[in-house]
Amino acid sequence: MATAAWQPQEDGLKEICGLLEQYRLPTVDQSRIWQQHQGCSQLPDFNNYLAFILCRAEGDAVNIRQAAGLLLKNNLKSNYQSIQPSHLQYIKAEVLPCLGSSDFGVRTTVGTIASVVLQHGGFQCWPELYQALVQCLDSNVYNHMEGALGALFKIAEDLPEMLDSDVPGFADRPLAIFIPRLLQFFTSEHAALRRLALGTVNQFIVLFPAALFSNMGQYLQGLFSLANDSVGDVRKLVCAALVQLLEVQPNALQPHMRNVIEYMLQANKDPDRDVALEACEFWSAFCEAHLPPDLLREFLPRLIDILLDNMVYADDDEALQDEDEDENAPDRDQDIKPRFHQSRIVGSTDGAEEVEDDDDDDIINSWNLRKCSAAGLDILSTVFGDDILPILMPLVQVRLSTTEDSEWVQKEAAILALGAVAEGCISGLLPHLAQVAQSPEGQLQFDGILTGLLRRILDPHKRVQEAACSAFATLEEEAAEDLAPRLEPILQHLMYAFGTYQRRNLRILYDAIGTLADAVGSELNNPKYLEILMPPLISKWQQLSDNDKDLFPLLECFTSIAQALGPGFIQYAEPVFMRCINLIRTHQVAKADPQSAGVNYDKEFIVCSLDLLSGLAEGLGSSIENLVSRSDLRDLLLQCCTDEAPDVRQSALALLGDLVKACAVHLQPRLAEFLSLAANQLQGQNVKENVSVANNACWAIGEVAIKVRSEISPIVLTVISPLVRILSNTEGLNKSLLENSAITLGRLGWVCPEIVAPHMEHFMQTWCRALCTIRDDFEKEDAFRGLCAMVRLNPGGAVSSLALMCEAIGSWHEIRSKELSSEIAQVLHGYKQMLSQSNSWEQYFGTLDGTLREKLVKTYGL
Repeated sequence: MATAAWQPQEDGLKEICGLLEQYRLPTVDQSRIWQQHQGCSQLPDFNNYLAFILCRAEGDAVNIRQAAGLLLKNNLKSNYQSIQPSHLQYIKAEVLPCLGSSDFGVRTTVGTIASVVLQHGGFQCWPELYQALVQCLDSNVYNHMEGALGALFKIAEDLPEMLDSDVPGFADRPLAIFIPRLLQFFTSEHAALRRLALGTVNQFIVLFPAALFSNMGQYLQGLFSLANDSVGDVRKLVCAALVQLLEVQPNALQPHMRNVIEYMLQANKDPDRDVALEACEFWSAFCEAHLPPDLLREFLPRLIDILLDNMVYADDDEALQDEDEDENAPDRDQDIKPRFHQSRIVGSTDGAEEVEDDDDDDIINSWNLRKCSAAGLDILSTVFGDDILPILMPLVQVRLSTTEDSEWVQKEAAILALGAVAEGCISGLLPHLAQVAQSPEGQLQFDGILTGLLRRILDPHKRVQEAACSAFATLEEEAAEDLAPRLEPILQHLMYAFGTYQRRNLRILYDAIGTLADAVGSELNNPKYLEILMPPLISKWQQLSDNDKDLFPLLECFTSIAQALGPGFIQYAEPVFMRCINLIRTHQVAKADPQSAGVNYDKEFIVCSLDLLSGLAEGLGSSIENLVSRSDLRDLLLQCCTDEAPDVRQSALALLGDLVKACAVHLQPRLAEFLSLAANQLQGQNVKENVSVANNACWAIGEVAIKVRSEISPIVLTVISPLVRILSNTEGLNKSLLENSAITLGRLGWVCPEIVAPHMEHFMQTWCRALCTIRDDFEKEDAFRGLCAMVRLNPGGAVSSLALMCEAIGSWHEIRSKELSSEIAQVLHGYKQMLSQSNSWEQYFGTLDGTLREKLVKTYGL
């Protein structure tokens, strides 16, 4: 192609070359160079100079060719539309011959420039590029082929859809021409060409265009021929392709599945850990593709053994670098990752939807073979359940029984494996929990697992301690009350560990203790157990200063213990209560005046303290009244309800509801202010921006309503409107908020039916739909008391929603309150009598599902 007429000026060329040369020097004044660059970039033909330098520079200037090209690429990316057409034509004409440059850096840069230009006009604006790519691919000249493949890889990465689009004047879509040529390079003698060709085709698996579909047989054949390539990067791409095909087009692989699985097992042991990691992704993809599990079943013994081997820390694992594993070596500050307390969510689902905290503190956040193998074992356990235990447990036992001190990594991996399968195999790990006490065999198996974990909790190596504590916390959640008969040895092991662990693992141990308290509840309230548990915790509580962040996990641990012990916590309550008050007060002062407070403000101290006070109020009940009456908690709490930090407001509103239940009299003087602040959290954008704050506000208002009854009447209408909006516009809101809104609406209708009932027809349908989703409990009973109270006052307001109301009533499995059951029966019989007068009852009742009609007739005698 003839080069355009533009030619550089010698002085301008020297100045720009000199600028680029200086910019590469580490000692140069970068700001001065930047100013000079800004001056040059104002020249209308500046990009022409850059193209000329990239493509034609000789002598010393060769070193700055790539720098010119990268600058040109960035200018094209950001200012393409403002570049004169004649200059664009010059740039295209100059760079195109360099697609096959002998300089690797130059041809790579030209490939990125080609991708940027295509983003702004496609092949129809640069058909010469398409022709050049085809010619280079067919040339059999290495530099030309490598340059074209590199450019295609970049174009496929940035613009896959464009390559599969019709181009005016082209007989075929570009991809139909390129795919067959790319597949031919799978057999190239040059590893770089094999890698680029395979990497480019892989970019289209998700899009799965017709060009790939029609060549699928050749593509798969090419993949299998590259499966044992001598170059790790190529093998990695083969594994990546098979994983993607499994995710997007599993049917394409199904006829070859046995061979693919065999290959992936082999690749999972590849000495190149990047290849092994890519192969390991296959097992999760297989399970998520919902293929018949039997395709994989016969391979499970080999697969599980490989996964266990790969769960062992590698010698170069980031998590082990510069770390002293001796249990007696204190942790350094950099060993301890930042932790974030999650504010309390209260009400109908009681935090069931809280985001899980990933405490796998391997936990340098890079994904690696160890973590991927554990994830693979986890998902296998959910698909195959207890069937994998006869394979897994002997392998785990062998690794746990090793006595060599240097083999601690084997023990740690075995414990990690138990944690990974704990959820999927819980019925096998803890055989038939409900009958465990009656089953000596099941009890022995459970005790064996428990004893093994407890021993490993006392292991001298920190990583084993960490894995054992995390696995034990999972076991606690699943086993729950079945741990109660074994509390003494569990507590003895945990508190012995408490005396030996360093700071990082202490945090995980606090979590295990708190989870144990949640699991066994009031069973913990036994003097024998408290004598083991509480003295070390109280001692640590006294040692830690008010600005020590190690207080956070201890505060969380005490919260769970206080809730579990209930009134039994009273003997420890006063110093804990007073310290929480002081922490809140100190950090509220510190927000405005850190010097006066003596600490820097940290809202986490306030949030954790508010949550512990909630735990105390929930556990102690009315016994907390004496502590509240002698403190300024009410005023501090009011401040927290107005805090600009959402998580502070969230925890403050949870505490408001808990205190109202325990000792409403001490909030009474400022109750109107509390209610106004809570109602504000349900208005406008507040709800969707801070769903959990709105959830707690909603729940607290409901708790106040049933405690103070008609005294809540001044704000009822203020609250009803946003509650109805929440129930009518559910997008972006969680289940907890929707259920709490339905319950609070019912509670307000129960205590102030004369205010709410006249508005029933505006919310009955959405309200009844929400009531259907709530599980049976006392809060649902309150909501239905509200329903009955409002219907008695305004039966006409619910007639048009009668079918939905019947569905809501039918959602009960069992109403424990005979009084409520009688009220609901009266409502239904009242409607039957009222509608029968106009011969409408059968019309309404007949629209209901047959099973529901039968249930209502049987339960309420209709």
